[in-house]
Amino acid sequence: MTQEILVLGATGKTGRRVVRALESAGAKVRAASRSHGFDWNDESTWKPVLHGVTAAYVIAPEDPALAAPFVELAKASGVRRLVQLSGRGLDETPDEFFQGMRATEEALRASELSWTILRANNFNQNFSEDVWQAEIQAGRLSLPVDDTPEPFVDVQDIAEVAALVLTSGGHDGQTYNLTGPEAITFTAAVEKISAAAGRPVELVGITPDEYRETLLSQGVPEEVAAELNGMFEGMRNGLMATPTDDVSRLLGRPATSFDTYVANTRF
Repeated sequence: MTQEILVLGATGKTGRRVVRALESAGAKVRAASRSHGFDWNDESTWKPVLHGVTAAYVIAPEDPALAAPFVELAKASGVRRLVQLSGRGLDETPDEFFQGMRATEEALRASELSWTILRANNFNQNFSEDVWQAEIQAGRLSLPVDDTPEPFVDVQDIAEVAALVLTSGGHDGQTYNLTGPEAITFTAAVEKISAAAGRPVELVGITPDEYRETLLSQGVPEEVAAELNGMFEGMRNGLMATPTDDVSRLLGRPATSFDTYVANTRF
């Protein structure tokens, strides 16, 4: 396989795993990130990373106005296939939230390119990489959640699906909902992590207002805090509670369970 595939966000949770999955499949990969020659907010960096590639894995920009110009430039540069990581339940989320993801989906659907959208649930790795890692290590995770279950998806599964879609046919115009094989509550998830870590880890349910104040105190912008609260509201309403079989159907193996993730992770 000699065609080159661009991976945006190549140092992130999904991107670095997509790079490895593609390389394992024999693909030639161009890894791009802010530290590797690509910045969504600097359009002069777009053309160099797009030049000569035939397909790309796309993490949406925060600014929705950048989505359509990027897709247009990709087409003009000879890119034939784009695969976007997006969020599950986006259609049921208020329009003012996650506008970058929404605009990128719209730009793909309006383009003449081959495209596939991967809408994912919350990642298993949010507990152990970046997002909730510090609180898990401190023994106390505070979130605006209830007993509604969540089929957390493993990032490695997302990466393998992305690599498959980028390197094989039959996925044009498809939107896949990527989940784990079963839904569990946040309480159960934290209890499993606590048992594996061999130390107490507590889940504390807080109100949306308390969560907003916590985020703002950490320097999170008001609009991002509103988006995150909107996401958790959707989760509490069960928008993302039902597992799908998209991962197992696409990969020909069971999706990675939360228990397997916990067993293979150091907390």
